[in-house]
Amino acid sequence: MSTPLLSVVVPAYNAADTVGACLVALQRQTYDGPYEVIVVDDGSTDETAALARAAGATVITTPRGRPAAARNSGARAARGAIVCFTDADCAPLPGWLVELTAPLADPTIVATKGTYATRQPSLVARFVQLEYEDKYDRLRTQATIDFIDTYSCAYRRDVLLLNGGFDERFHYLEDQELSFRLAARGYRMVFREAAVVEHRHSATLRDYLRKKATIGFWKALVVRRFPGQAVRDSHTPQVMKLQMALAGLGLLALAAGVMGLIIGWTAGGAWALAGAAALALLFLITTLPFVRKAWGKDRAVALAAPGLLFGRAVALAVGYLRGALAGNTLPAQLPPVATAPPDPEAR
Repeated sequence: MSTPLLSVVVPAYNAADTVGACLVALQRQTYDGPYEVIVVDDGSTDETAALARAAGATVITTPRGRPAAARNSGARAARGAIVCFTDADCAPLPGWLVELTAPLADPTIVATKGTYATRQPSLVARFVQLEYEDKYDRLRTQATIDFIDTYSCAYRRDVLLLNGGFDERFHYLEDQELSFRLAARGYRMVFREAAVVEHRHSATLRDYLRKKATIGFWKALVVRRFPGQAVRDSHTPQVMKLQMALAGLGLLALAAGVMGLIIGWTAGGAWALAGAAALALLFLITTLPFVRKAWGKDRAVALAAPGLLFGRAVALAVGYLRGALAGNTLPAQLPPVATAPPDPEAR
């Protein structure tokens, strides 16, 4: 039996600086069957499309529609029974396609999730990598997962399209929404640690905190649709939620204490400051498992980790609060299950 065609879809917006390395890496895959590479140029104003064509990729140009729409366009155009996704700022390692698609030999599995690596020297980027590795440790223990990131993943095309694809109303975390939706409908997905892509993580504290605030905002909208995921999912460490609460309460107690001293409420202000100190100590204690794990890999990151984890907790909490107060921004209904695969002739 011949190996089925695979399709690799790369959404790209103003990615001229990175798409070339991504496509070179995709050309160097050790997978020995046929596969196509589709770059969806999401309304770029730079040379993204021209560079992709020069590298031999099939290029689809669409109006600016965000990653969910770009991925859906690529999936609809794909000829493969399996559609793999990565991002234009990623460079898959040579064995990526082999590793990513291997679990799909089991017909009961519909999707797989891979991992990030990075060579960046900045402290923040190294922290981000260890942050991901902490989550990978959690995923590694689970036979099936409910959380897939599109930087390194594969779906059965028919399942993806039958279930409405990525919800284009989500400008961010559309991959989480889709994986939660598929898990809720009983589909099996797995973690494939060896399916590695190199990535450029946030390299500055400002960029990192901004990204975390954005994640918090969209996470609130995802959780509104899937309330059970606020309690637990296969990817998010439970301690992160505790840290968000401790950081938020600690800052409120600190503000109350300072205000109390300013207005002359000395006793109340002192109690509030004592509470803030106690919450800070509790927060520090919650960081110790991460610090211990980081110490064996990167001691500079381990030493900086409590402060960076505090910043993460505050940014996520602020973003989540904004999302929770945003009102009914997105309808609660889910994309439907179709009665037949869309575009069957494209198969």
